[in-house]
Amino acid sequence: MGKQIVEINGVKLEVDLRDARTIDTYKVGDNVKVLIPKYADTFESRCGVIIGFDDFQKQPTIVVAYLDVTYSEAKIEMAYVHQGSKYEITHASDGDIPFSKKQILDLLDGQIAKQREALNQATWRKTQFETWFGKYCVQAEVPTAAQ
Repeated sequence: MGKQIVEINGVKLEVDLRDARTIDTYKVGDNVKVLIPKYADTFESRCGVIIGFDDFQKQPTIVVAYLDVTYSEAKIEMAYVHQGSKYEITHASDGDIPFSKKQILDLLDGQIAKQREALNQATWRKTQFETWFGKYCVQAEVPTAAQ
C-alpha cells in the first residue's frame, strides 16, 4: 500500500508514499492564489502575482501583489508571506481571475477620472478663493528671530 510506481520524464521510480513530500517551488512572476483572513475564522481567496523575495536572515518573505476587485472598484494590495504570517499562497491557474483585464482596467481608469475631477475642483476652489477673497485676507507677518 505504501509504495507506488511513478514515472517522471520517462524514468520510472518506486516511491514510498508514507515518506513522500511535495515541495512547492515559486518564482517571481508566478500566478498565485492568496488566502486572506477577514473576520474571526473567515477567509477570502484573491488572485495575485509574486513580485519579489526578501531574503531576510530571520524571516525570509515572499512579496505578493494581489487584486482586490469588486464591481465598482479595483485595488492592488500587498501581502507579505513568511513563517507565522496571516497569509497563505498556492499555485493558481490562468482561469482563476474572475474578471477580465479590460474590466479591471476600466475600473482603474474610472478611479483615475474621479481623482482628476476632485483635483480640478480643488484647484478651482483655490483660484476662486484668490479671486474673491484674496484682497480681504492680508499676508500674516512672520516674526523674525530676536536680535
